[in-house]
Amino acid sequence: MNKISENKTILITGAITGLIAVLLGAFGAHGLEKHVDAASIDSFTTGVRYQMYHAIVCVILGNMTVLQEIRRKRIFYFFIGGIILFSGSIYLLVIDEIFGISLSSIGFITPLGGLLLISGWIFLIISLMKIK
Repeated sequence: MNKISENKTILITGAITGLIAVLLGAFGAHGLEKHVDAASIDSFTTGVRYQMYHAIVCVILGNMTVLQEIRRKRIFYFFIGGIILFSGSIYLLVIDEIFGISLSSIGFITPLGGLLLISGWIFLIISLMKIK
């Protein structure tokens, strides 16, 4: 893929991830209250919040021409993987109550997703520090 295509992929993925965060946020605010307790709604909101933060960062990242393409790509993969594992596992753990199935065995995925998000930020900081 060329540089423009890579940036476009990061930008579009960030925008789609942001859209999904808004949709899930609306669902969490208006659709969950009759089905799960307040603590579960708070957890769901945390997943949405972190997804939106990182969606915005992906849109910014797609415009950061000061970073080498390979670094931008790695950071993007850390963030997308983190969103999927961190926020995605939270969503599944909350909605499992609605469907009456137990997904508690996937609870270990949430901290792995958090670790990916943290790694993305660390790698972004290191990459920014290496700019000449």
